[in-house]
Amino acid sequence: MMDLTEWSPDPYILVLTGFGFLIALVAWLPLALRRLPLSLPIVCVCLGAALFLVPQVSDQPLPLSYPHITERFTEFVVIIALMGAGLKLDRVFSWRRWNVTWRLLAITMPLSIGAITVLGIWGLGFSLPIALLLAASLAPTDPVLAADVQVGPPKSGQEDEVRFGLTSEAGLNDGLAFPFVNLAILLSLSFANGDPWLGKWVFHSVLWEVGAGTLGGWLIGRLFGWLTFQMPADTKLAQTGDGLIAIAATFVSYGLTELIECYGFLAVFVTALTLRHAHRQHDFHREMHDVTEQMERLAMMILLVLFGGALVSGLLAPLGLIDVGIAVAILLMVRPIAGLIGLFGLKASTSEKLTLAFFGIRGVGSFYYLAYGLNHMPVEGAERLWAIVGLVVLLSILLHGLTVTPIMRLLDESRGRDPDEGTPPPGLQGPASHEGS
Repeated sequence: MMDLTEWSPDPYILVLTGFGFLIALVAWLPLALRRLPLSLPIVCVCLGAALFLVPQVSDQPLPLSYPHITERFTEFVVIIALMGAGLKLDRVFSWRRWNVTWRLLAITMPLSIGAITVLGIWGLGFSLPIALLLAASLAPTDPVLAADVQVGPPKSGQEDEVRFGLTSEAGLNDGLAFPFVNLAILLSLSFANGDPWLGKWVFHSVLWEVGAGTLGGWLIGRLFGWLTFQMPADTKLAQTGDGLIAIAATFVSYGLTELIECYGFLAVFVTALTLRHAHRQHDFHREMHDVTEQMERLAMMILLVLFGGALVSGLLAPLGLIDVGIAVAILLMVRPIAGLIGLFGLKASTSEKLTLAFFGIRGVGSFYYLAYGLNHMPVEGAERLWAIVGLVVLLSILLHGLTVTPIMRLLDESRGRDPDEGTPPPGLQGPASHEGS
C-alpha cells in the first residue's frame, strides 16, 4: 500500500491533470450557469483563490512579480477576444447603423477617461501621467469578460441594440484607448526629462497608429477574405472546414501591424469585420467563431484562475479606504453617468440605455494596459495601482456577473424574445436583428 506521507506527485502530472479539469469546465460551465445569476468569471476567480490557498501551492501569481508575462498573456487573451467579437457581428458596418457605437466611443469613453483622471489626481494623489494611465486602463469595456452581454454567434439573430452596442464598443475601444496610454507614457518621460510630447503624440500615437492600424486591418481582412471565400473552389480556405483560419488571421493581423508600430488591437477587430463582410452568409463564419470562442474561453479561465491566486496572495493589500471608495465610484457612477450622457438622444428605450450604460465591464483589457504602461514608464507605487485596478475588475466581475443573467433575461422578455431559446420567435425580431441581412 502506498504511504501517503511519502507521496510526492510529479508537478508536471498535476498541472496536466488540472489542465484537463479546466478544459472540461470550459465546455460544461457555460451550460450549467446559463439560468443562474452567476457567471463563469466568478467561478474561475473562486477556483483560483481556492487553489492558491492550498499550502502546497507556494507560488504567488502577482503581476509585479511577472511583469512581462502579465503583459504578453493578457495581450494574447484580448486579441483572441477581438477576433471573436468582430466575427459575431451580423450588422453591416455604416455610420448610421453603428450610431450607438460612435456615441459610446466618442462621448462615453473620453468622459470616463477625464473623470477617472480627475479622481486619480484629486482623490488618490497621483501625478497626471499616473492618473491618466489608470484612467486609460479602466475606461474601455472589456471584450473578454463582456461575453455574457455580447451578441450571439454569427447568423444567430441575437443582435439587439444593447448586445450590438456593447460588442462593437468592446471591439473598438481597446484600440482607441491606446493613444491615452501612450499619452501617459510620453507625459511621464516629459516630466522626467523635458522631452517634447505633443507632436509625437498627435502625429504618431493618434494619426499614424490609429490610421495605419485601421488600414492594415482592412487590407489583411480583405486578403484573408479572398483566400477563404473567393479563391478557386478547390483551394479556398473555407473548403478546409477548419476554424483555425480565424486564429491565423488574428496573429497575422496583430503581428504585421505591430511590426509597423500601429495599434494591433484595432487592426485585429477591423480584420475580423472585413473577413466577415467578405461573405456574410457563409456557414464557415460559425466554424471560425466557435474555434476562436473556445480558445478565448480557455485562456480567460487560466488568467482568471491566476487572478484569483493573486487576490489571495496580497494583490489588494496596498488599498486604503479612499482607494476602495473611488473604485466603487468608477463602476457605479463614472461609467453609468458617462454612458447615459453619450446615449442621450439615441432612439432606444430607457431600459436599453440604462443597460448599455451599466454594463461597462472592466477586465482583461485593463490588466493589459496597466502592465504595458508600467513596463514602459517609471512609476512609484505600482503596487497601489495594481491593487486599484484589481479591485475594480473584481467588483466588476461580481457586480456584473451576478446581475447579467436576470437583467438580460428581462430585456429579452421585454422585446418578445424567449431567453431560454436564445433566438427571437418568428415575427418578433427587433429592427436591429434585420440590419445585417
